[in-house]
Amino acid sequence: MSLRLIFMGTPAFAVPTLTEIIGQGHEVVAVYTRAPAPGGRRGLELVKSPVHQAAERFSIPVLTPKSLRSAEAQAEFAGFGADAAIVVAYGLILPVPVLGSVPLGCLNLHGSALPRWRGAAPIQRAIMAGDKETAVMVMRMEEGLDTGPIGMAERIVIGPDMNAGQLHDRMMMVGADLMVRALAALARGSLNFIPQSTDGVTYAAKIMKEECRIDFSKPAQAVHDQIRGLAPAPGAFFEHEGRRIKVLRAVLAEGTGAAGTVLGENRIACVEGAIRLIEVQPAGKAAMSAADFWRGHPLPTGTRIGQ
Repeated sequence: MSLRLIFMGTPAFAVPTLTEIIGQGHEVVAVYTRAPAPGGRRGLELVKSPVHQAAERFSIPVLTPKSLRSAEAQAEFAGFGADAAIVVAYGLILPVPVLGSVPLGCLNLHGSALPRWRGAAPIQRAIMAGDKETAVMVMRMEEGLDTGPIGMAERIVIGPDMNAGQLHDRMMMVGADLMVRALAALARGSLNFIPQSTDGVTYAAKIMKEECRIDFSKPAQAVHDQIRGLAPAPGAFFEHEGRRIKVLRAVLAEGTGAAGTVLGENRIACVEGAIRLIEVQPAGKAAMSAADFWRGHPLPTGTRIGQ
C-alpha cells in the first residue's frame, strides 16, 4: 500500500531517503526545504539545497517557507491532504498544528541512539565522546526536542578510526532503508512506537568554533576522538607561528613528552600518549599528507605546538 506523503529535508543526508521513498511507490505530493542560499563562485548566486534539486528532478512541488508558524503556512501544509510527513534534517521547527495535521504523524529520521544525543550534532558528538556505537532511528515527532517515541531503529558500530564524514555517509544509506521499511509497516498498520527512556538523556549541541582548537593537554584518545569527530568539517586545528593547520586524519601513536611537543615521525605528544598526523590542511591550501606538509614546513623534534 502506498502512502501520500510530504517530505521535509535540506542537506545531502536527506536525499537518499527521498529517493528510496519515491522508488517504493509512495506519492510525495510536496517537498519542504530551506530556501536557496548565497553560494557558488564568490557567493554571488543563490544555490538550491540538495533536497530542492532532487525534488525538481522528480518534478515534485517545492516549498521554502522561512517559518511554519503562520496560519497561512499551516493551512497550506494541511491542504496537501498527506497521510504523513517525513522529516530528515529539515532545519525548521514544526509547530504543534503542523504535527497534528497529518493523520499518521510526522516521522523523523534521527542519527543517534535516542535518548542519547538529542539535538543538532549527534554524529559529531557521538564520536567526540568516544562512543563505540550509535544508531539511526525513526521517531514520531512531538513538541519536545527529539523526545518522541521510537518506531524502528538500526544500530551502527563506530570503528576506532571512523570519522564524522564516514559515519554520516553510513547513516545516510542505512537511514534511507530504515525509513522505507518503517513506512511499509506504517502502511500495514503494524508500526509500533515505544516511548524513549528517561534515563541516559544527553544533548548534541551545535559545534562551536572554540571546540575545534586541539588541546594537546588532553589524553591522546580524547584528542583523536576530537579530530575524527570534526573531520572533514569543520575540522580540528592547531596553530603554530601564525599558521592554522587543520588535522583531517590522525591515529594513536606511541611516545611521551610535554603536551604539544613534536616527537618526530609526524607525532605530537599529548598529556597521555601521542597522536600521529596522517592528513592535514594548512589555511588557504588543499588537504595534503602530513609527511608532505612536514617536508615543506619542518617542525623540528622538540618544538612545542602553540608556543
